[in-house]
Amino acid sequence: MHPKIERLVENMEKVIIGKRDVIVKIICAMLAGGHVLIEDVPGVGKTLMAQTLAKSVSGSFGRIQFTPDLMPSDVVGYTVIDLSGHSEYRAGAAMCNFLLADEINRTSPKVQSALLEAMEELQISVDGITHKLPTPFMTLATQNPIETYGTYHLPEAQLDRFIMRLSIGYPDREAEKSMLEIMPHNIEISPVMTLEEVMALRAEASGISVSNEVKTYILAIVSATRTRQEIKLGASPRATIALFRAAQAMALINSRSYATPDDVKAVASEVLSHRVILAAGQSAFLDSKAVIENILNETTVPV
Repeated sequence: MHPKIERLVENMEKVIIGKRDVIVKIICAMLAGGHVLIEDVPGVGKTLMAQTLAKSVSGSFGRIQFTPDLMPSDVVGYTVIDLSGHSEYRAGAAMCNFLLADEINRTSPKVQSALLEAMEELQISVDGITHKLPTPFMTLATQNPIETYGTYHLPEAQLDRFIMRLSIGYPDREAEKSMLEIMPHNIEISPVMTLEEVMALRAEASGISVSNEVKTYILAIVSATRTRQEIKLGASPRATIALFRAAQAMALINSRSYATPDDVKAVASEVLSHRVILAAGQSAFLDSKAVIENILNETTVPV
């Protein structure tokens, strides 16, 4: 593993115990310049994961709890007029390096859509004035897949903006025992990387070499999602680009200057599973992941 990334992973593992694979995938998404949707039940460490990542790379952290009565201005900010008649922009929660959009499916589509410009264009517009977001900017959104009463399903156009969808899952017994042992000590996370180093690693990831054979492999996987009978709507061209960028980032994490089919396979399920709609109308997370895994097993791997 890349030495700087290894140090970052180990720093996060001080409080996120037994979830190295998830940590690596989130770092991969960060290096690819994407956003992550964490879909899991309460209490498994979704908020802690986002906070720990922000602290570990010296980034500013913003958290907003999405509720039905939330307004778009709570996310992107608003303009106020002072006593002298001058307008002044007051920043919303999104004006940060790492934004935790907690339970994003519990707020209205109007508020959900307020994040679209920030996630795609890395800017927000308020009263006709555009405000650039700090770099890097990454949204880590969470949602509970079990309690869906009174929620607002994220539309496919917004799901497509997340480079990965992840599930943290329950820890094993040993990891959970370790949590109980460190709990009284209130471990403080110190930065092990600067934002400048993050941006440098992003630039390095974007320069990772991808051969024509690996590009063809990526195209074959994405194309298969558009032709299979069990899939009603296949992955978009944005998904192809996302899989390409994620494979580059994974190659960098593995301390290589070129991407391999194994890098593609390591991230394909997380990149593609939320971008397809199954023909039977079932869009359960595990079902769509199983379909992507079948595609990976059936697609010829370049030698």
